[in-house]
Amino acid sequence: MRRDDRDDPFDDFFRELERMMNDITGGEFDMRVERHDPTETVTGDVHFDVYEEDDRLRVVADLPGVSKEAIDLKCDGEQLTIDAAGEQREYYERVQLPARVDEHSAEASYNNGILEVTFETAEDSADIDLA
Repeated sequence: MRRDDRDDPFDDFFRELERMMNDITGGEFDMRVERHDPTETVTGDVHFDVYEEDDRLRVVADLPGVSKEAIDLKCDGEQLTIDAAGEQREYYERVQLPARVDEHSAEASYNNGILEVTFETAEDSADIDLA
């Protein structure tokens, strides 16, 4: 897909960059700078932090643009899997937990694009219901 050059203040810059890259590669490779079409769904990386607090483990993840109902969480005691989809983005992340947790103790909340999942450290396996 060729980028949309209409009304682009950097149009000349990108055109020159494309020309130089094509010259460097000897014409064997056609360099084109692409831009994301805002109407297409994008797969995004989940930004998350993991906190160890005494006998609890807390995972905080940013999932902007996703409804609570579109979030699926699973845990096997060692990994937390976050699968979520919104109108503009899809997220899929496997978080390797720094300690084994009791996934049956999981509590999850979602507010203003921030997912928070808390576990007691222990040993076992199950799905997590987002409350």
